Amino acid sequence: MDAKIALSRLTRRANSTFEEAGAARQRLADALTFQGAQLDGLMDAVLVAEGKAKPWMQLLNRIDRLGVREGLAKQREECLEVLLHYGLSMSTSMIRNASQLAEQDGLRRFLDATDTIEIDEDETPAEAAVPEMEPVVIDGLGTTVRQQVQTLEAIRGNGVKVHAAGKVTVEDGSTPRLAMVEFTISKGWAQMDSTGPASEGQPVTLTPAGEAILAN
Repeated sequence: MDAKIALSRLTRRANSTFEEAGAARQRLADALTFQGAQLDGLMDAVLVAEGKAKPWMQLLNRIDRLGVREGLAKQREECLEVLLHYGLSMSTSMIRNASQLAEQDGLRRFLDATDTIEIDEDETPAEAAVPEMEPVVIDGLGTTVRQQVQTLEAIRGNGVKVHAAGKVTVEDGSTPRLAMVEFTISKGWAQMDSTGPASEGQPVTLTPAGEAILAN
């Protein structure tokens, strides 16, 4: 398979897992606003979705550094290694146990999804093409191209994090709206590291496409 075709397929699959994880977190956040809401199933859904998304996030980071072929090979190798070394011992924490089982399931799903992808030759990461931007309506509000660029600038320089309750925080500078951050992720201009606990905030960084927009 051509490296560019493989990258496109892998990126689409990765983005779908990120969207699924984001939707699961949002359903849990919405339920937290209602007293007495049943949260068990929603919490389980978040753990499962985060477990599925984690290896895909790691894959995209590896592809950025190593190229498509080597990045995929390294990620599959690590997933197999982790699965082989998972012990059968269980923690006293039910949440920890559920998280570990979800991670194992996510690794198996990743390996199954990428098992038939064979890339003919490796390529160094190609310079990202600059995506076309245009005014759009986001969360009911008209958004200019400049506002979209400002969101990317905040993601690059302000230390943007998204928390479990849908709150956006920054280390410095202006804070972009959650809807704007989610829009940039859906467009493939940014990505969220979902490997850490959402309660502590999950960092959002630019993808090569987002960097290309700001470099243009």
